[in-house]
Amino acid sequence: MENNTSRRSFLKQTAILSTGTLIGSSLLQDAFANTTQPLLEETGSDIFTNSIEEGTFVLPKLPYSTDALEPHIDKATMEIHHGKHHQAYVTNLNKAIGTLDKKLVESSSSLETIFKKMSQFPDSIRNNAGGHYNHTLFWELLSPNGGGLPKGKLAQAITSSFGSFDEFKKQFADASMKRFGSGWAWLVVKDGQLVIGSTANQDNPLMRLKGKGLKGKPVMALDVWEHAYYFKNQNRRADYINSFWNVINWEKAEQLFNS
Repeated sequence: MENNTSRRSFLKQTAILSTGTLIGSSLLQDAFANTTQPLLEETGSDIFTNSIEEGTFVLPKLPYSTDALEPHIDKATMEIHHGKHHQAYVTNLNKAIGTLDKKLVESSSSLETIFKKMSQFPDSIRNNAGGHYNHTLFWELLSPNGGGLPKGKLAQAITSSFGSFDEFKKQFADASMKRFGSGWAWLVVKDGQLVIGSTANQDNPLMRLKGKGLKGKPVMALDVWEHAYYFKNQNRRADYINSFWNVINWEKAEQLFNS
């Protein structure tokens, strides 16, 4: 009798937990419900024009659902990458801003303003402002309707700069693979020319940092931190890079090139 009672109790608890899991999954999907609202300003590269104040920055919604990029980038990766990693950069950026001298805050109208005088700010701003900016840009450079070939002036510039689209892909993939550890691969406009390179951690080509480094206006960005691809590809970065070409949003890249 006691065993039957225990068994019924176990089954009841299991049913409750199963129901909770289903509800939790539904709530998670709702939490990541997305709109088509653009993340970035369409009229220029200064994408964060609001004043730099504590609590200013918020996690932008994705312009597509978290499973929209499958099978190339999986849903689990997108949920964690956007909802956890990017959110952490936003949260920590807002906290870091609260520790800055008010005069320094008041003299900074945007993240790009901060990047231009990066040496004046602590690493907490460098890492988290970079993380927020880079990811916000990255989400818009991905699209479920992406892939294929670039068009317009960007396509012409790629052919002019690299000889062919295939050679451009090869060089971009090479920069992505050779970035040791965590970082980003970039296509930028520098002195009127397209340049491929990479940056470490959450640095980006807009940051004025001591030393040489990659400088220029971003046109394309690829996150090569392991959290961007580990669920699906484990340590196979090359597979992730190959998948990227199926979801690259050439329309957004064209807009950034022409802006």
